[in-house]
Amino acid sequence: MKINTMPTEFTDALPILETIEAAGYEAYFVGGSVRDTLLNKPIHDVDIATSAYPEEIKRIFQRTVDTGIDHGTVMILDHGTGYETTTFRTESTYTDFRRPDEVTFVRSLTDDLKRRDFTVNALALTKTGEVIDLFGGVADLNEKVLRAVGKAEERFHEDALRMMRAVRFAAQLDFKIDDETLAAISTNAALLANIAIERINIEFTKLMQGPAASYGLVELIKSGLNKYMPMLGNSDRDLAALALLLQQGQPVTDNQAWTLLAFELGLNPEATGRFLKAWKQPNDMIQIAKASVAVMNELRAKDVDDWQLYQTKSAISTTLAVIKLSELHVDVNRLAERYQALPIKDKKALAINGGELVKELQLAPGPLFGKILANLEYQVVMGQVSNDKEMLLRAAVEFVQKEKK
Repeated sequence: MKINTMPTEFTDALPILETIEAAGYEAYFVGGSVRDTLLNKPIHDVDIATSAYPEEIKRIFQRTVDTGIDHGTVMILDHGTGYETTTFRTESTYTDFRRPDEVTFVRSLTDDLKRRDFTVNALALTKTGEVIDLFGGVADLNEKVLRAVGKAEERFHEDALRMMRAVRFAAQLDFKIDDETLAAISTNAALLANIAIERINIEFTKLMQGPAASYGLVELIKSGLNKYMPMLGNSDRDLAALALLLQQGQPVTDNQAWTLLAFELGLNPEATGRFLKAWKQPNDMIQIAKASVAVMNELRAKDVDDWQLYQTKSAISTTLAVIKLSELHVDVNRLAERYQALPIKDKKALAINGGELVKELQLAPGPLFGKILANLEYQVVMGQVSNDKEMLLRAAVEFVQKEKK
């Protein structure tokens, strides 16, 4: 098979291949970029595989960076854009089901491709556009099938994360996983316990955002992979409910995906925080999810007041997007209009600050000022007092008088 019109991402990188070949070595485009080209999808990264060993690559090119030298990967910078180039290699046993005990550099493209995860990722492309397909990857692309290279069980024992990658690729590409590969995932699901949470997180997030996320989730549940994922071991029904929701549409951002998951798990804000910490999520996401879940849990039974809506603050866009994806029957447009109509969106927007209160009320600085500002913030949001300096001063005086009684 030949690609007659090479994408610009490949033509821009051709000088790298040509330079390596001129030095007497082989070089090919490999992996996801070849797969996505054949699927008419955008290319994200151009990866190059070569028979030249790392030290040989460093002699051929003037500007290189050792990005993964132990595994044969060198970034070439000679042509401006950085291109990661990896030496053909074979790998020995995987004692920890994550990393090979030993990597051996080889000169054979065949030996290199046979260690890859799935047939659709085991494709190579020459500088002239010829597709090298040793394991039926092109046929699997045409049939929309995800199949392990060689024996699926061996591939998963090499790197247990490949089981998550299987359900993730199925969700992203809208492919079906072949029966033998699915059976191997079910048999070896427990191996996922050996994989770092951060790596599982990446695959699971991409799964939830894929166009066929529903299918990916169903296969994840059926295979039992969730039993070895933080705080999801007993969540088959909730994940199945999430799968049904994702038939209607997918979350666009990471925040939306994880907030929707937390909501479908029935978590309150505090439990949401613990859940996301277990998944090593960033603090910003945790705060956004907690604020969104708080409002959405209220909306399960009744409407929210302006103060509850105000509390979402920077989480408002995530909250509205997740409500649309959820089973909640809420007028999202009306909710958005209400939020936009709030007199302030943040405490900093108050027409008076702590320093001015100290000066005007002639009180010593202390905890009382925090209480005063919190009270003014609440009254402004709830429409009980205008966001006007004089009006706020009067309200502050009244509050102080009540506190002193």
